[in-house]
Amino acid sequence: MKSTQQPQHHLPLDLPVDLDEAVHRCLVAGFDGTTGVPHTLKRLIDRGLGGVILFTRNVRDAAQVRRLTDELRALRPDLLVAIDNEGGGIGHLVAAGAPEVPGSYALGVVDDPDLTARCADALAGHLASLGITVSYAPVADLQHHPDNPIVRTRSFGADPELAARHLRAWITATEARGVASCAKHFPGHGGTVTDSHHEMAVDRRSYDEIYADVEPFRAAVAAGVPMLMSAHVVYPALDPERPATLSRRILDDLLRHDLGFEGVLVSDALEMKAIADRYGEAAGARLALAAGADQVIVAVPDLATTLACRDAVIDALRDGTLTEERVREAAGRVRKLAERYAGAAGEQGEGAVGPWDAGAGLEAARRAVRGGSAGVGEGAGLRGGSAGLVGASAVPGGSGGSGGGVVSVGRGAYVVDLFAPPHPALNWGGEDLLSEVRALDPMAAGIALNEAPVDPGALVEGILRCAAGVPLVVATSDAGLYPWQRELRGALVAGRGDAVVVETGLPDRAAAFCTYGRGRVNLLALAEVLVGVPVGDV
Repeated sequence: MKSTQQPQHHLPLDLPVDLDEAVHRCLVAGFDGTTGVPHTLKRLIDRGLGGVILFTRNVRDAAQVRRLTDELRALRPDLLVAIDNEGGGIGHLVAAGAPEVPGSYALGVVDDPDLTARCADALAGHLASLGITVSYAPVADLQHHPDNPIVRTRSFGADPELAARHLRAWITATEARGVASCAKHFPGHGGTVTDSHHEMAVDRRSYDEIYADVEPFRAAVAAGVPMLMSAHVVYPALDPERPATLSRRILDDLLRHDLGFEGVLVSDALEMKAIADRYGEAAGARLALAAGADQVIVAVPDLATTLACRDAVIDALRDGTLTEERVREAAGRVRKLAERYAGAAGEQGEGAVGPWDAGAGLEAARRAVRGGSAGVGEGAGLRGGSAGLVGASAVPGGSGGSGGGVVSVGRGAYVVDLFAPPHPALNWGGEDLLSEVRALDPMAAGIALNEAPVDPGALVEGILRCAAGVPLVVATSDAGLYPWQRELRGALVAGRGDAVVVETGLPDRAAAFCTYGRGRVNLLALAEVLVGVPVGDV
C-alpha cells in the first residue's frame, strides 16, 4: 500500500499561484473544433497555459482561423498559438489559403537562399495574418539514410553547409514577420530507419557522425532561432539510456552548454509512440522537463491527456523528483518568448500584415524540376532517349541545375501516379500528379494509386491497354521504401520500353527526373514539363 506520509521536502498540495502558473507555461495543448474554446482549455489558459497547437481539425477557412486565434488571445494576450508549417504539402492551412511552396529538399536543390527566404516569408506572412505566432519549422535534420521514412524531402539535404545557409535564410525571414521559428528535430533525425511517430527510433552512428548532424542546429542557434524541437530518438553514442527528448546529456550538456542555446526547447509531441508506448505521455512530460525541455507538446485533442501530463508535473514537484528551480527556469524562457512574439501578433491585428510573394513557391518548384533534375542518379535518363518517346519534345529548362532542357511527352498522355497514403501526423491535401496534368491537358487520362493493388498483373495489363498509342508516364514517390511501387513500375516499363519514369520523392536512379517532393507546386511544375508548357508562358 502506498504511504500517505509525505517527506519534509514535499510541497503543499496547493502549489503557490506563481508556481502553478509556471507549470502550465510548460505545456502546449491541442484541442478539437473550429469555433469556440472548450471549457477545459479555458481553465488551462486561465492558469497560465503556455501555448496551443492548431491542426487541420481546427481550420475551416482563413477568416475562421483569425477569429479563433483572436478568441484565444482574448482569454490571455500572451498565449502562444503554434502550428506545423513546413511547406511542401506538410501543413494544416490549405483550407485557409496557405501559400504553396515546395518542401525543403527542392529548395536545397535550387540552392538559392534568397528564394528560400521568399518562400519562408510567404509562409510566415500568412501565419501572421491569421494570428499564429509560432511555426514549428524549419526542419534542420540532414537526410542521410536512404531508408529513413520520416525526414526525406522535409530536409534541405545531406550537406551541413547547404542546410545551414538555408536555415539562416528561413529563420531570418520568419523572424522579420514577427513569427517564432523552431528548428527541428535536435540533434537530428536523418540517420534513423524508424519513424518515431510509430516506435522508438535509434541512431547507431558514431559520436563523430552524429556530431556532424548538429552543425545545422549550431547554425540555427547562431542565426537567432528562438526555439528548437527535440527528437524522440535514442543516440547510444550520446546517451544509451534515453531518447534525446528525455536526456539531460543531450538537452543540457550538448544543447545548452556546447551550442549555447538560450531559447525555448520544446519536445516533439508526447503522444508519438516513441514516448507514449515506452513511458506514457504523463511520465514523458515529467522526464522531459527534468531533462531540460522548457515546453512539452500534447497535441491530441483529448484534453484529459494534457491534464494528466500537467498533474504528473505537479506530482513530481511535490515529491521532489522535479525541482521548482527547473520549472521556473523553463517557464521564464517561455514567458520571454511570449513577450517577444505573442504581443506582436495582438499589435498587428487582422489586415495589418504586409504582402508576400505568392509566386515564390512555384518558381522554386519549377527551378528544381527543370534545372535540378539532370543529376537524379548515375546513369539516370529517359529509356532510349527522348527520340524513343511517343510524341516527345524538349521544353526549355529553368535557371539553375543543368541549364539544358527537359523532355515533354506532349498532350494526351496516360499518367500513372504511385504514392504512399498520407502520414497520420503530417497533413496531406490530397494532391496527385494526374489531377495537375489534367488541369493543363484535359485529354490526359490515367490512375492515381496510394496503396498496393489487389491484382497487380491485372492492373498492369489494363494500364498498358489503356495507354496503347499514347505516351505513358509512370510516377513513383520514394519507391525505394515501397516495394509495390517498384514492382508496378518495373512491370509497366517492361511492357512499355518508352515509358517516362519520374520520381516525386527523393532522387531515384530509375527516374528521368525528379520533383524532390509532393507539394502541389512540385506536382504542378512537373505537370507543366510533361505537358510541354514553357515557363515563360505560365
